[in-house]
Amino acid sequence: MSPVHQASIQRKRIRELLASEDGRFRELHPGSAARAERAAEHLLGGVPMPWMSRLPGAFPIFFDIASGASFTDVDGNEYVDFCLGDTGAMAGHALEQVAEALGRQARRGITTMMPNDDAAWVGEELSRRFGLPVWQMAMTATDANRFVLRFCRHLTGRPKVVVMDWCYHGTVDEAFATLDADGKVRVREGTVGAPVDPSVTTRVVQFNDLDQLERALAHGDVACVLMEPALTNIGIVLPDDGYLAGVRELTRRHGALLVIDETHTICVGPGGATRAWGLEPDFFVIGKTIGGGMPAAAYGMTADIAERLGGSHDAESIDTSGVGGTLTGNALALAAVRATLSSALREDDFARMVPLATAWTDGVRAAYEAAGLHWHVQQLGARAEYWFCPPPRNGADAAAGVDAELDRLMHLWAVNRGILLTPFHNMALFSPHHTQADVDLHTEVFTAAVRALTE
Repeated sequence: MSPVHQASIQRKRIRELLASEDGRFRELHPGSAARAERAAEHLLGGVPMPWMSRLPGAFPIFFDIASGASFTDVDGNEYVDFCLGDTGAMAGHALEQVAEALGRQARRGITTMMPNDDAAWVGEELSRRFGLPVWQMAMTATDANRFVLRFCRHLTGRPKVVVMDWCYHGTVDEAFATLDADGKVRVREGTVGAPVDPSVTTRVVQFNDLDQLERALAHGDVACVLMEPALTNIGIVLPDDGYLAGVRELTRRHGALLVIDETHTICVGPGGATRAWGLEPDFFVIGKTIGGGMPAAAYGMTADIAERLGGSHDAESIDTSGVGGTLTGNALALAAVRATLSSALREDDFARMVPLATAWTDGVRAAYEAAGLHWHVQQLGARAEYWFCPPPRNGADAAAGVDAELDRLMHLWAVNRGILLTPFHNMALFSPHHTQADVDLHTEVFTAAVRALTE
């Protein structure tokens, strides 16, 4: 697949617009510019977390207040937020019920390394939503994935993990692996300080390729397959009909466990793709969304897995097992999860969010088709994304279709007109607080960008 499918768009035009939009950005954000200069004195890269530098513009936008589906920056500019903390604020910013629960619990104790009444409620609700009967908490989905990989190796006695090419499962070392042009496993570009050659721990296969997966499993050394039911971090890549059922059949046949990470695909519905599509994982990982903005994650397992893990989990050496941590499952995080899941991301919320994502998708499609561009737009529940190429079937296709320069322009154009997209993709995520007016604004802004590119 060629990375560029916009014959009527000239590189010179993209660069002209980038220069103009960069000037506009600087004019709109003098307060953020000053704060960025100050922050650069003592924060590495001028930000408290590296990904913040991926937002559009010559310097980070400093926000003042975020509420619902919008935020205001320190210069008073208002934005419709389609990023939502890259899913962390999918339920909406500054949820009153979460803030109240956090305040109440903070005055009763934040972390004691003991459960309280919220713990049982959270376990019951996670089981009800996602279908797996037994659960444990984590601080992040990265931690949850790490813990689950340890359990899979422990249960199977096998050393290796299968992941999808160009996947993302947090900062899990085993998942920072891709395939080179010769089909060999290599460290994913950009990875810092990889502890070992990833081929030691990981086999990598293409999403939607059952033959390749079967060859990987046939070695007999794979503890588990760790995957999303639809790729999201390299962009939305949907499963072929029958693919996920085929993955489940192959893992069972070869004695490998199946781990479904729904940290992003929770956008499909209240129980994620696992419930909506009738999936049957051995382990299930969820993060970000369940805490309403507070760090919280969880992993669930089948009754059989829980029974097999029972003895090791109760062992006196559990504190040195590599699973857990003294802040894991703390009372503040549990309060946030209970407040979020009892009041948000329910069936009626998705009944509002998904149609808005469809309307966003329709607006994008109408704009690029009217301009005669061979672009594409993909929807996954309450999430949607446009591509400058045909729809990819796997991570390699998706990576090959990236046009970084055009991405940068579209994001900068949007943010200069009051819209924030997910910075790593041309993606919009919807919360229960978005409105049709938000969609209409994006359609207007996107259409204007397309016209500017093709005039």
